[in-house]
Amino acid sequence: MARLSKGNRTQLLLIVGLLSWLAPGAGYFVLEEKKRAIIIFVTISLTLCVGLYVGSIGVIDLVGQAPSYVKAAQVMNSPVVLLLSHRTAGGGYPVYGWPNEIGQIYTMVSGLLNLLCIVNAVSLAHLGKIRAVG
Repeated sequence: MARLSKGNRTQLLLIVGLLSWLAPGAGYFVLEEKKRAIIIFVTISLTLCVGLYVGSIGVIDLVGQAPSYVKAAQVMNSPVVLLLSHRTAGGGYPVYGWPNEIGQIYTMVSGLLNLLCIVNAVSLAHLGKIRAVG
């Protein structure tokens, strides 16, 4: 493993963290953990899609009445959630009852799983547990 200067290491950590948020598993892909990246992408994406299927895109309403912890957890998925929230901001997709709650739970869990993966990818990059970067 090549030694990285402090500036390059900081840059690598920021890139890994940002890419991990933009697309689940992308940080691992940069760290050349391709199998892990694919597994994480599929798992988090499917969990988010199940939540959207059960509750419709109406469960993502960042300006609505959902508690702030729901909004924060959903935003950890990727910028896709921010784009969907602009679509649902007017309240044109009302969801009530169990579908709303279950959809919110699935979208929150996928966001929190992504947060865990972001922290882990940055940690691996920080500890130098990477094969090659460049």
